[in-house]
Amino acid sequence: MCAIVHSMEKSLTESPVSQMLTEYLKENKLRCTPERYRILNMIYSIEGSFDIETLLKHMEVKKFRVSRATIYNTITLLINANLVTHHQFGNKSRYEKCFNNEKCHLICTKCAKITETTIPDFKEILVQGIKKFHLTHYSLYIYGLCNKCHQAARRRQRKTGKNN
Repeated sequence: MCAIVHSMEKSLTESPVSQMLTEYLKENKLRCTPERYRILNMIYSIEGSFDIETLLKHMEVKKFRVSRATIYNTITLLINANLVTHHQFGNKSRYEKCFNNEKCHLICTKCAKITETTIPDFKEILVQGIKKFHLTHYSLYIYGLCNKCHQAARRRQRKTGKNN
């Protein structure tokens, strides 16, 4: 284990994701820093996807000051370590934990609202459908209209239909 890990709080380094980060850092001869572990743990405490601003606010609330550059560099490292995934929803960059986190993203093409959900048995369907492939995580994007936009479109359609 990294030397700095021994001096850190146990809660930062005992989780499976922290152990995965330690292995990744060792394999790639990268430094184990408290900032990397704290950022990782903060990300894994956030429910759903987040942007960099949201992560920075969470860090501030916990009184852990870290530079924007450190956040971006660590996010890139965590993506490479398969601990965080990057989503590009239109012009918005979002990030999300990916260890034990299978999500489907329902994206409204009208208002860009993103709803995260799970589809029961979807992972099993994937595993059965793709032989000779070891699934670690997945993300599914489904595009359409949210209920609010769908209802608005139906009202417009009815209104324009009555005027003709």
